[in-house]
Amino acid sequence: MTFTICVFAATVVAMICSVIFKPYVKIGKVKIGLYYVITVIGAGLLLISGELPFDFAVEKITAKTAVNPLKILALFISVSLISLYLKNAGFFDYVAEKIFSKTKNGGYKLFIALYLSAAILTTFTSNDIVILTFTPPICIFCKKAKVSPVPYLFGEFVAANTWSMALIIGNPTNVYLAESTGISFFNYLKVMIFPTVVSGAISFLLLLLIFKKSLKSNEGAYIEGDGGESVKPNRFLTALSLIHLFGCLVFLAVAEFIGAESYLVCVISAASLTLFYSLYCTVKEKSIKRIVKVFSGAPYELIPFVLSMFIIVSSLSYCGFTEKLSSLLLTANKTDAISFGFLSAVASNFLNNIPMSVLFERIVAGNSAAALFGSVIGSNVGAFITPVGALAGIMWNKILSDYGVKFPFWKFCLLGVIIALPTISAGTLALLITV
Repeated sequence: MTFTICVFAATVVAMICSVIFKPYVKIGKVKIGLYYVITVIGAGLLLISGELPFDFAVEKITAKTAVNPLKILALFISVSLISLYLKNAGFFDYVAEKIFSKTKNGGYKLFIALYLSAAILTTFTSNDIVILTFTPPICIFCKKAKVSPVPYLFGEFVAANTWSMALIIGNPTNVYLAESTGISFFNYLKVMIFPTVVSGAISFLLLLLIFKKSLKSNEGAYIEGDGGESVKPNRFLTALSLIHLFGCLVFLAVAEFIGAESYLVCVISAASLTLFYSLYCTVKEKSIKRIVKVFSGAPYELIPFVLSMFIIVSSLSYCGFTEKLSSLLLTANKTDAISFGFLSAVASNFLNNIPMSVLFERIVAGNSAAALFGSVIGSNVGAFITPVGALAGIMWNKILSDYGVKFPFWKFCLLGVIIALPTISAGTLALLITV
C-alpha cells in the first residue's frame, strides 16, 4: 500500500506542477501535454512494479459496467464531436459575432450577454467547446477596445463551468459519477436542475458585484467595428448539427425506457452526423477538409489521461485505501451533499476533476446519492478555484498565453475562491431539497 500511495502522491504533485509551470511541451510541430504524460508514467510504474496486476487493470477497464472508462470516453468524445461539427458550421462564431456587434457600447451589456450565452450553450453542448470558442474573440475584442478582458473572460469561464452540471453530458465528471449508480439522464436532470439554477444565479450576482467597478468604467469604451465582414454560418450544416444534437439529447432522456446505453446513443448520433456531413462535403464542396478539421480538434488528450488515472485510482482500491477513505468520509445522510460538495471541489484542485471523479465514484458508489450529487457540484464549480481544477482551465490558460493576455495564477485563485465557496454552498443547500 505504501508504494502505491507514494506513486499516487508523486504523480499528483508532478501533474499540478506541470499545469502551473509548463502544461505543454513542443516537439517539432506537435504539442504534448506534460500533465497526461506524467499520469501515464505513474500508471506504468504501478503496473510494472506489480502493485496493480496487469490482468486486473485490463479487467476493470473492459468491465461490462456503466463506469467502464472506455464507454465514458466514447460518450464524451462523441458529444464533443457533435459540438465541433456545430462549431465548424460557424454557429458559435456567429453567436459570438452577434454578441459583440450588439453590445459594443455597454460594459454590462457585453458581460451579461457573454455570461448568458456561455451558460445556455454549455448546457446543451460542452463547457470545453464553449471555452475554446468564446475565449479567442474576447481576447481580440478587448485588445482592440483597449479595455481589460478579465471580467469577460472570467465570467465566461465561470458560466461554462457552473452550467455544465445541468445535464449529464455537460462534463465527463457528471457522466462518471452518475453512471456509477446507474442514474438515468432524466433522473439526473430532475435532481440537478434546481441546484444548477441556484448556483448559476449566485455565481452571476457575485461576478457582477466583483467586477462592478471595471464594468462601469468600460461603459461606452468599445470600438465601432473592425470593418470585417459579418460571420455567416452554413445554414444547412448548422441545422443538421442542431438536429443531431437535440436528437441525441432526446434519446438520452428516453434511453432507460428503450434499453439503450447512453454511450451508444452518443456514438450513433456522432456517427450519423459524420455520415451526413461527409455526404454534403463530398457532393457540395468536393472536399472532406471540414471532417478532418473536426476530428483533429477532438479532445483526444482525455484518452491517456483518463485511462492512466483510472489505473492509478484502481490501484488505490486494490490495496484497500479507497475503502478506508470511504468509511472515514461517508455518513450516509443528506449532509453528505454539503461535505462532498466541498471535498470534491478541493480534491479537484489537487487531482484535477476527472481523476477526482474516478476516485470519488468508488467512494460513493451504492452508498449515498447525496454524496454523489454533491461531488458533481464540487467537480464542476471546483474548476474555477484554480487552473488545475479541470482540463478546461488548462486549455483556457493556454489560449490566454497564446493571445498575450496576462492572468496571474494568484489572481485566478483569489477570484475563484471568492465565487466558488458561496456557489458551492448555495448549490449543495439547494441539492438537499431535490436529492
